[in-house]
Amino acid sequence: MALLSELATEIVIPVCALVGIAFSLVQWLFVSRVKLTPERNAPSSANKNGYGDYLIEEEEGINDHNVVLKCAEIQSAISEGATSFLFTEYQYVGIFMIAFAILIFLFLGSVEGFSMKNRPCTYDSQKLCKPALATAIFSTVSFLLGGFTSVLSGYLGMKIATYANARTTLEARKGVGKAFITAFRSGAVMGFLLAANGLLFLYIAINLFKLYYGDDWEGLFEAITGYGLGGSSMALFGRVGGGIYTKAADVGADLVGKVERNIPEDDPRNPAVIADNVGDNVGDIAGMGSDLFGSYAESSCAALVVASISSFGINHDFTAMCYPLLISSMGILVCLVTTLFATDFFEIKAVKEIEPALKKQLIISTVLMTVGIAIVSWIALPSSFTIYNFGVQKVVKNWELFLCVCVGLWAGLIIGFVTEYYTSNAYSPVQDVADSCRTGAATNVIFGLALGYKSVIIPIFAIAVGIFVSFSFAAMYGIAVAALGMLSTIATGLAIDAYGPISDNAGGIAEMAGMSHRIRERTDALDAAGNTTAAIGKGFAIGSAALVSLALFGAFVSRAAISTVDVLTPKVFIGLIVGAMLPYWFSAMTMKSVGSAALKMVEEVRRQFNTIPGLLEGHAKPDYATCVKISTDASIKEMIPPGALVMLTPLIVGTFFGVETLSGVLAGSLVSGVQIAISASNTGGAWDNAKKYIEAGASDHARSLGPKGSEPHKAAVIGDTIGDPLKDTSGPSLNILIKLMAVESLVFAPFFATHGGLLFKIF
Repeated sequence: MALLSELATEIVIPVCALVGIAFSLVQWLFVSRVKLTPERNAPSSANKNGYGDYLIEEEEGINDHNVVLKCAEIQSAISEGATSFLFTEYQYVGIFMIAFAILIFLFLGSVEGFSMKNRPCTYDSQKLCKPALATAIFSTVSFLLGGFTSVLSGYLGMKIATYANARTTLEARKGVGKAFITAFRSGAVMGFLLAANGLLFLYIAINLFKLYYGDDWEGLFEAITGYGLGGSSMALFGRVGGGIYTKAADVGADLVGKVERNIPEDDPRNPAVIADNVGDNVGDIAGMGSDLFGSYAESSCAALVVASISSFGINHDFTAMCYPLLISSMGILVCLVTTLFATDFFEIKAVKEIEPALKKQLIISTVLMTVGIAIVSWIALPSSFTIYNFGVQKVVKNWELFLCVCVGLWAGLIIGFVTEYYTSNAYSPVQDVADSCRTGAATNVIFGLALGYKSVIIPIFAIAVGIFVSFSFAAMYGIAVAALGMLSTIATGLAIDAYGPISDNAGGIAEMAGMSHRIRERTDALDAAGNTTAAIGKGFAIGSAALVSLALFGAFVSRAAISTVDVLTPKVFIGLIVGAMLPYWFSAMTMKSVGSAALKMVEEVRRQFNTIPGLLEGHAKPDYATCVKISTDASIKEMIPPGALVMLTPLIVGTFFGVETLSGVLAGSLVSGVQIAISASNTGGAWDNAKKYIEAGASDHARSLGPKGSEPHKAAVIGDTIGDPLKDTSGPSLNILIKLMAVESLVFAPFFATHGGLLFKIF
């Protein structure tokens, strides 16, 4: 038996979640202490040397009331834009959720012809389980709950980011360290809220469903998979919609502003500048939040489904059954300690300490988490147990499961560091890309693409080793907990990820409020580090998506009662080749959407420059609202087709071609999707940082490439603009495609297994 009693488990999980929520509120209090109202005649405080601070204040313009008021004004414009966009998006997505919920109910209810009678269990025909109708009802409920949690995660993240961006700008007047802490704290608010909410809602759902299901754990955890499906389907629309929004504005603002009119980035004369900053919040923050929440929900669901048909579920060992939730609980506590290292134990004094501080976050959280997993595995698992492995039970020791989680955790760290190496301008790959700008945009594009393809190699080996080790030890359950291991430090991962867009916005606000050059330099340094951490966050999301999707695939194959998936049968092979094509089709849709939305934006920005008198001289104000509206309308309209492609493919394939072909489609999309996703997001990140490298001019090499506006710089801007839809729209959305199709297939597996494959039945 496990050392941790059932009662203790019931208490520990919600307590950890509440601790996470409390911690994020404390961090939020710290951020809110930065005031956005100008302080009248602030007393000059005596500093350490006894001299007053007023000299510094005069120089940095801290007493300048106009600056503070301007920051507050810009912040409220960004916040309003982001809120109104999300509300519009959620109205459309809400309609979709209700329609899809009805679909789930009809499909799953029809498995037994809507009968209310108990039926023999799928895996143990001696016992009776609750009717299929119950699974239909509860899957629908958990689907809606998952969707709601996902929306909440994205929305709260966006609120925090738009609350913190101007505060980061104002803190940058006091020094880079203060600004870093403000941005990082607000990132932490989002990370902890998301991790804790995800855990808490899942835990509550399991306990409520248990009231009905009682001892039928197989049915209970099958119904819980709807939670992951809800979370990810919302994330898909958030990611695609937000990604199209942010990039339409960004590309439009860059092409007309920087390339044609030669005005700096985030210049207030540029009509698309507010839309661009709104986009950072709805795409990178709300989208990323929903995305990682989806991964987290699905890996938990995959692990629970496999465990419910293993000895944990058969013997009704609740503590061992909750092993995935206990890992997440431990993760929250570990990340809490890790966050204190960045905000309280070490202070950042210089620009060059920013990236190391963020890297330390990853290392510290991983090392501490390894110890945490060991403790959880020791107290929550029996010393030996069996895991369901395609029809047979495999005996597993508790230390083997500990290794499975660790493999995932450390693979995540490796992916993070490789991503950092390929996208940070401190290392040679990005510097080579910057250097290639000497000969124009074409060589820049060639070098950037090559870098992206090359950056796939090591992450894929890391994922492959992770899969092999965890599968050898504990079959599909091993892969599911490896994915959870990678996501166990999600709070820290999200904190350093959300930090990026917040710093980006802070820089934009500094430029628009007309602050001094030195402050803009500080926010640029924060932003360049933020680009890298955003790429690391995407690396985590893609790596975990690969593992999660494989675990869900395993659960699907078990549930659909397929004993082996044979690549040489034509049914499976056609699935494989079509599945491998889907990420390309999906990318084509999202890229083209960004392109056509950007086209509208460019035309609008040009129109304003040509028709509003005195705009370029700074005498007239541009019409920001029209640009915001263009982005909103385009992204709402354009997010439907890619979303429909992902949501309908499994339904069509499963219904008409059956489970074997569907298993081929899932395998194919997983294999090709991971490659495109990693290369796209790293290529885009590298181009962006190559441009920043030239702009910052921190080394002799960078200075030789020119000031802003030189030919190499213009080539770099073109590369950056091409990379925008790659790194922020199609790349990150692909990992949702991979896992969404897998979790959807798992939820509908009972229907496909009984009624699927219509075409093959006819012939």
